[in-house]
Amino acid sequence: MFARILAFLLLLLGLIACSDSRSPPPAGAGSYADVVTRTAPSAVTVRVEDGVGSGVVLRSDVVVTNEHVVKTNRQVRIRYADGQESGGEVLATDPLSDLAVIRTERKNLPAAEFRDELPRPGDAVLAIGSPLGLEFTVTAGIVSGLHRTLPGGPQVELIQTDAPISPGNSGGALLDSAGRVIGINEAYIPPTQGAESLGFAIPSGVTLNVAEKLLSAGKVEHPYLGASLGDLTPEIRSRFGISAERGALVLAVEPGGPAETGGMRAGDVIVAMKGEEVGDVQDVQAVLRSSGVAERASVSVQRGEQRTELTVVLGSR
Repeated sequence: MFARILAFLLLLLGLIACSDSRSPPPAGAGSYADVVTRTAPSAVTVRVEDGVGSGVVLRSDVVVTNEHVVKTNRQVRIRYADGQESGGEVLATDPLSDLAVIRTERKNLPAAEFRDELPRPGDAVLAIGSPLGLEFTVTAGIVSGLHRTLPGGPQVELIQTDAPISPGNSGGALLDSAGRVIGINEAYIPPTQGAESLGFAIPSGVTLNVAEKLLSAGKVEHPYLGASLGDLTPEIRSRFGISAERGALVLAVEPGGPAETGGMRAGDVIVAMKGEEVGDVQDVQAVLRSSGVAERASVSVQRGEQRTELTVVLGSR
């Protein structure tokens, strides 16, 4: 008798648990509505004669977008979240990073907040833009990966996301859950190529650096190391017996490139560059952004148990 009563109670508890799991979340739970409301005024639509894209307010009268959105146009139309429009002048573009800056006729625009550091895989993100001309559309997803490259795409490492990105999203903001811009949406791989939810964005650190140079000098020189790098995770350290605790792992070097010419090898771990400690790939990128083409850069690498000092003459893309 006791066993039958116990079985009945367990069944009842199971039904209650199943019912609870199907119940809707509390009102407002998981909503990004407040973030969207706060950040939408810094999102714009960029229209050219033969297409439409998106943009982000960088300064009170400057918008940043993709170079492939404006193409060779020097005059564009900007549409704002409040429904107003104005003209815009393309000040400068950089095809290698696929970025462009536009001066808007309208002033006193609310600049977006940019987050310079990279997000982490798994972080929640929002994409705001005008896919297929549907202005100020919001999609959600996560950061799927970092340090991605696209054949024929911009010559910078990209953020990968599964937030839906479509034609017209290009140049728009990829936001973190706090509403900070972590990237400028760049491209997606369509389902016709066997892909599903594969989108890419230019990191904010790269965007800010390139935009400032475009505004100050009208062009950008891109110093590069000529090495493919990866973060040094505990799993990689254990698997390959790497003694360095922090640094950027050299996955490959470009034949005849600056890194190889300077003596760098695949398997090296960059632990310092130009006197700055290197904890990850982002640190190397930060040093490169502040460096000049043809500059002689000191690089310390951990090679096995030995620390080796190299000098690399940075190249130009």
